[in-house]
Amino acid sequence: MTLVRIALVAAALVLGWLILRAMGLADFFASFARIGADPWGLVSLVDLYLGFAILAVIIATVERRLPALVWIVGLFVLGNLLGAVWFAWRLPMLFQKLKA
Repeated sequence: MTLVRIALVAAALVLGWLILRAMGLADFFASFARIGADPWGLVSLVDLYLGFAILAVIIATVERRLPALVWIVGLFVLGNLLGAVWFAWRLPMLFQKLKA
């Protein structure tokens, strides 16, 4: 389990680096406008946000109200960077609950 947690944090760090790099190279809204205009780009965005919504339900069932709200809002802003960090943090507890 420790290796999975390390891999999740490493993936979040790589994603964070890619986000910072993209911020310096392209306009966020113009890029998303191009993606949203393409049919497969739109499918990808809907798929991405559906994944955020599914993870938000999991977070809401595990966390107390205010922490859940903070994590979920952050998830829809920073995306899977926050999702990976949350899973790395909560993975031991989730395994314990799944065993029960």
